Amino acid sequence: MGIVYYRNETLEAIARKVIHQYDPSLLESPAPIPIESIMERAYGLKLDYQYIRRNGRVLGLIVFEDSMIPVYECEDRKGYKLMPVKAGVVIVDASLLRSGSDGRYRFTCAHELVHKIIHRDFFMAQGGTAAMTEAVNDSDVEKTIERQANRMASYLLMPKSTVEKAFHEACHAKSDIVASLAELFQVSKEAMGYRLEEMRLLS
Repeated sequence: MGIVYYRNETLEAIARKVIHQYDPSLLESPAPIPIESIMERAYGLKLDYQYIRRNGRVLGLIVFEDSMIPVYECEDRKGYKLMPVKAGVVIVDASLLRSGSDGRYRFTCAHELVHKIIHRDFFMAQGGTAAMTEAVNDSDVEKTIERQANRMASYLLMPKSTVEKAFHEACHAKSDIVASLAELFQVSKEAMGYRLEEMRLLS
């Protein structure tokens, strides 16, 4: 099963549809998108928290078929075990539960949800799991899939309509518009900066 090469406009339309089906008001009033609730209530996913890799490069993974997943037993990541994981579980690295990691945590959740929405068939054919890593993988297919997941995760967490509205409401009152909107939407400043640049709201 090959991958579909989505245009950014298509990814944004899919993200908008996901949000609209869950709660249309989220596309009207600027507020954090309840990504965990969307995952659990709209897509039947379950969240779990484990230390996934020794080097911390894998931030999250989604399991499409019942699997045995290697995880570390504690934060020092010295000894690992094989843990049975049911299909439909999203494992987020437990390090993202620390204070100050909210933006990365929410982005990881959104990234894995995107794999569920648009990459399920591909990963089912490849072995049943999809992981979010800090380093982009080597193959062109993996790079494309990760770029798509990152892009649509951004669209899910920062809908164009509400970001634009919040920007125009806040641009006269706040000196650091990026930090202000990042706090409002509960994303990282880096993610918000990219989003505002993409929308051509930052000069």
